[in-house]
Amino acid sequence: MMKKSKVVLRAYLAGMVFLLLLWQVAASLVQLPIIPEPWLVFMRLGEIFADKIAVHAVYSLWRILAGILLAVAVGYPLGVIMGYFIRADRYLAPLVYLTYPIPKIALLPILMLLAGIGELSKIIMIFLIVVFQIVVALRDGIRAIPTETYYPLYSLGASFRQVFCYILVPATLPNFITAIRVAMATAVSVLFFTETFGTQYGMGYFIMDAWLRVNYLEMYTGIVTLSMLGLLLFGLLDLIEGKLCRWQLK
Repeated sequence: MMKKSKVVLRAYLAGMVFLLLLWQVAASLVQLPIIPEPWLVFMRLGEIFADKIAVHAVYSLWRILAGILLAVAVGYPLGVIMGYFIRADRYLAPLVYLTYPIPKIALLPILMLLAGIGELSKIIMIFLIVVFQIVVALRDGIRAIPTETYYPLYSLGASFRQVFCYILVPATLPNFITAIRVAMATAVSVLFFTETFGTQYGMGYFIMDAWLRVNYLEMYTGIVTLSMLGLLLFGLLDLIEGKLCRWQLK
């Protein structure tokens, strides 16, 4: 396990070095303030992170985690119900199929009118992005379980709770984590957009404020911080997957 972790860490570091080299090449070729050299950005990041950026990063992280937790609380049971109970899926599937394709960012004006321009509308926006991914992934994952998998527990008179714990959860856990991972990138991108409205905190606000002040160094420090925030979340998901889905990683 330790050896595998070192391999993953080296892969992350190699990817970061490659991106930094591309960034340095682009800055050297363009020679414009709009693309500063990486070392200038990281030096500025070290100077202002504690005083300026940290509070914005905490607000963004809180909104993402709150939206995801709310999506799991609603989407997980709904996906299980739709996947396991055919009759429930017959009635719920059309509702999911009708609402899933709607671009969630188009609902932002409605959310801001109903929930205000504060925290709630931003959290609900992330919730709407993640919840459908969870529902569809779990529903399809349960449908893919062979029927004969249930027979041993059925023959022993198992309850739904036992079927859920011993079959549904282990079988759908990889799909569940993958759904969150896929939705995460979209959630971070949309969060950036929502944080430009009605707030003074968040990485989206910080980046746009720096851009409007034509402070490109601080703008890039915000972009780098947002990228590191995404790396942290994806790394956390990989860690959870490594702990809970070990059979997949062998």
